[in-house]
Amino acid sequence: MKKIFIYILFAAAALAGCVNLDIPPKNIVSDDDLMSSQSGLQVYLARLYSQMPWEDFKYIAQRGFDGNSWLGCLGVEGTGEAVTRDNICASFTGESASWWGRAYTLIHDANHLIETLPKYKDNFPEITYKEFLGQGYFVRAYAYTQMARRFGGVPIVKHEISYPFEGEIEVPRSSERDTWDAILEDWDLAVEHLPVNVTFADTPNRYAALAFKSEAMLYAGSVAKYNENVTGRLTGLGEKTRIRVIGFEEDEWWECSNRYFSEAYKAAREVMESGAYSLYRKSWAADDPQAQYQNMNDMWRDLTSPENILVREYSYPILSHGLDAYSSPWIYRMPLSAGTCPTEDLLELYDGFDRYADGTIRVTDGADHTLGTYLMYDKPMDFFDGVEPRLRAYVIFPGDVFKKTPIEVRMGIYTGPLPIAPLRDNYDFSQRGRFYQHMSQYTDESNRTLYLSPNVDTGPVTYTDVNTGEEVTCWAAGANGPFFSNAEATMTGLYLRKYLDPNRELKDIGEGKSDQPFILMRYAEVLLAAAEAAVELSIAGQPSPTGDDMLQVATDAIRDIQNRAGAIEISKKLTGTLASRDIVRKERRKELAFEQKSKWDIRRWRVIDEANRDGFWGEQRDRSSWSDGSRFAFRGLYPFYSTQAGKWFFDICFENRRTFSYSPVNYYFAIPSGEVTKSKYIDQQPNR
Repeated sequence: MKKIFIYILFAAAALAGCVNLDIPPKNIVSDDDLMSSQSGLQVYLARLYSQMPWEDFKYIAQRGFDGNSWLGCLGVEGTGEAVTRDNICASFTGESASWWGRAYTLIHDANHLIETLPKYKDNFPEITYKEFLGQGYFVRAYAYTQMARRFGGVPIVKHEISYPFEGEIEVPRSSERDTWDAILEDWDLAVEHLPVNVTFADTPNRYAALAFKSEAMLYAGSVAKYNENVTGRLTGLGEKTRIRVIGFEEDEWWECSNRYFSEAYKAAREVMESGAYSLYRKSWAADDPQAQYQNMNDMWRDLTSPENILVREYSYPILSHGLDAYSSPWIYRMPLSAGTCPTEDLLELYDGFDRYADGTIRVTDGADHTLGTYLMYDKPMDFFDGVEPRLRAYVIFPGDVFKKTPIEVRMGIYTGPLPIAPLRDNYDFSQRGRFYQHMSQYTDESNRTLYLSPNVDTGPVTYTDVNTGEEVTCWAAGANGPFFSNAEATMTGLYLRKYLDPNRELKDIGEGKSDQPFILMRYAEVLLAAAEAAVELSIAGQPSPTGDDMLQVATDAIRDIQNRAGAIEISKKLTGTLASRDIVRKERRKELAFEQKSKWDIRRWRVIDEANRDGFWGEQRDRSSWSDGSRFAFRGLYPFYSTQAGKWFFDICFENRRTFSYSPVNYYFAIPSGEVTKSKYIDQQPNR
């Protein structure tokens, strides 16, 4: 809504000030001012969309909707995508700036538009009038979707009343089923009213409403189904009303799940069949990994992309964010860096790595990464030869180029003899806090073979190059860390690439200077939604809601995404099985990483609590390797240079600063305590 914000300023200037004391002051904007013309409605819509709970660069899960991009990062809320040094790196169990009260302010304004605009219907062509009503329904549907994903059943208000609720107008929470049914009704109204071509640029059209409807119904269908998998069934009644505010009745969850998945599928299919969008392939070329990488690297900044369904635009200095200032590599820190440090666990999802028998990434010639001796590479990027181009477009590998500069990343320098056995004698979760700086190879000054950099300004290391015989002096950790006592460089050996601006010069990487757009909804997500809904319906033995071969639709959708990504395409048609479901889930985890989507996916799949954590990655992994029964943690991929070999090797180890925990109760956020204490109807979540 960048352009519309500008109109607010002009409108405020035009309406401010007056000389006739017999008429209302013009700084009080009336319905006649706003509802009787397109220019007035443009201002009204700008106000609505400025309050929307978009989760983009300015959203951090721990803080919620404070509208501040301070410490801007992506995927650090226990999703496994990344970690960061700050306390914002925590499981997604609540938000300090809650959406509860803000939601009803926005819903009030949407309701006012929906109820008041009919009085001015004659001022507009029918199609325009319907469109503006549709914008109101879109806003209300999205506001309630964001509430239901957090709280389950919430008070449903579809007429204009004031907030905070008081006296006789106080509204109790609806059941979770009734809440999702009300949301579905609003999404359908938005779809019915919104045109394909909207009046105001950057506002949602019919296809955006369908795409977001599909996303919402996937969530509802998943909750209805997978709450049943949580120990003891995840459901409960409000103490004040005895309404089932979380979960579904035993005799209704099956029907609700199938109905919501059907709605998700139908909505996604309508977008697909329209032909209005396609996967971004402007610079893509078959059998050309470099072109495929560049294609996926370009798409995040291309506002003309045929994949974009709804985008939040930024424009410095009017509206900007700080991702580059906080998540760039160390050499571009301004004032911080490395806010988003991708994990080795995330890399395991992607194709092209040499692997052990258990599917994990190979770094030694032994049976797993704790056995044998390290594999050696002439340069760090050799380790990533053959890795799917999509991953390279998302993550900066050690030694890869960013802003025309190789990003030198090195955990340390090893001067000991060859071959090199795993550096640690224990890689178990229980040893997570014991890191390289605690090892005898580093601490034994009389026989030191491992050199690390506590900080960027630590004294350099000097060694003799085995290839040239010349002395080399350098920092043990290279130019970009990791520095073990300074977490402002990479903590995992990896940096974010996705969404960073590769063309922004250092002088322009200041706080609040970034203006690359954020894609709120894109066509790849629609394909993934159709595929997931199709497989879920097939597992349930349900027919296609649209009469097509929905498993073929799902298979083609996944293959299209994999083909564009440069990944290995699935060879067989998907089936109505858990194995096919996990193929779709894994692809979703891969494609939508760092897009504020994964934290919701692992919640709706109910795979974060310990009993269900095997499915956390969208594939079956032995949770005992990364969880101790309550806490869980993620790993880094750490490059070392061997002076004796003149080559590089990699070690896989737990990142030693961050652990996460999650209880089934956290699948629903707590209701803000003030709402509960002042209300005769609003109850705290069951079991809290």
